[in-house]
Amino acid sequence: MAQLKITRETILSGALHESARALLGPATRFMTPEERARQLAEMLARAPRHGRIWVFGYGSLMWNPAFHFAERRSALLHGYHRRFCLWSRAGRGSPSRPGLMLALEPGGSCHGVAYRLPRGAVETELDVIWRREMLTMAYRPAWVRVRTPKGTEPAIAFVANRGHERYVRELDSEAIVYYLATGAGPLGRCSDYLFDAVAHLEKLGIRDRRLEALARRVRAANHAARACAPTSAS
Repeated sequence: MAQLKITRETILSGALHESARALLGPATRFMTPEERARQLAEMLARAPRHGRIWVFGYGSLMWNPAFHFAERRSALLHGYHRRFCLWSRAGRGSPSRPGLMLALEPGGSCHGVAYRLPRGAVETELDVIWRREMLTMAYRPAWVRVRTPKGTEPAIAFVANRGHERYVRELDSEAIVYYLATGAGPLGRCSDYLFDAVAHLEKLGIRDRRLEALARRVRAANHAARACAPTSAS
């Protein structure tokens, strides 16, 4: 399967949208430009009065934000934890090889990265983020408070939309390992998404033992699959 990368250009050109639409078909509902503009206006209407807009990243936004920002800090969010609870059938997965993506779920805490958007380009950069994160509306944007080394800041975070058809309610650990190990799509392998998340957290000096344990199991599953794969005749 051809590789597509998440960049500012592929987001704004519509290439990511077109790829997802081609894989998912006409039955999938995508956010319209009018819905995007309305939701962004509603979020900004609830923004903190001091004018600083932060965005909290806990998955691929940590290592590949694809939007412009003025400042970046490590951050801790209380009241939510990251979990593989969204089906991926058009990014790190496909209809024939579905994967799983991270989203925020209530309870616990989550380490990640907070980005402060440039004061004069808030609307432009949020539009880029919305085109990327809210394509099928599987997330619910929410105002949260994150703790950073320089103080607590209000930030926008993307929480799992439990009413969405992509939301995964119940999967045992074996099934999660299976879908992470086998999922693949135009953005690459689902397992690499997991490994990148663990690696980036380590670079920040953060240990997510649950993700690390999951990564070890997925690596073992990948190794076992390669060991069992038939070899071509010479």
